[in-house]
Amino acid sequence: MNIAFISHDSKKKLMQNFCIAYRGILSKHELYATETTGRLIEEVTNLNVHKVLAGQLGGAQQLGAQISHNVIDLVIFLRDPVHPRNQDDEMTNIVALCDSHQIPVATNVATAELLIKSLERGELEWREAYK
Repeated sequence: MNIAFISHDSKKKLMQNFCIAYRGILSKHELYATETTGRLIEEVTNLNVHKVLAGQLGGAQQLGAQISHNVIDLVIFLRDPVHPRNQDDEMTNIVALCDSHQIPVATNVATAELLIKSLERGELEWREAYK
């Protein structure tokens, strides 16, 4: 499965900790991320992450295109609802694309944990048939 990671600046440390905790599961999949998030994940997990541009430089659009073409199977987007950012419209589009293309998306760590554990149990294999 192809998993995409996006995180607002205030959630990057949480994303790193999440990836450390679930490194064993993540190592069995292809990982994609915006540039800074991907680099930070690689630094703490030693996992290979396919990186696109930084979110504000077009990375959100690049991931959006991959979502639209059914390349991505799962999105973990840890966002900060308290401190909105200028590119939130692009990030809102990511969630809308996931909804349109039946791609599971988590916007907080609680939901991310549920999706990763479901992935480990094979409960997201329907994505292969959907493609």
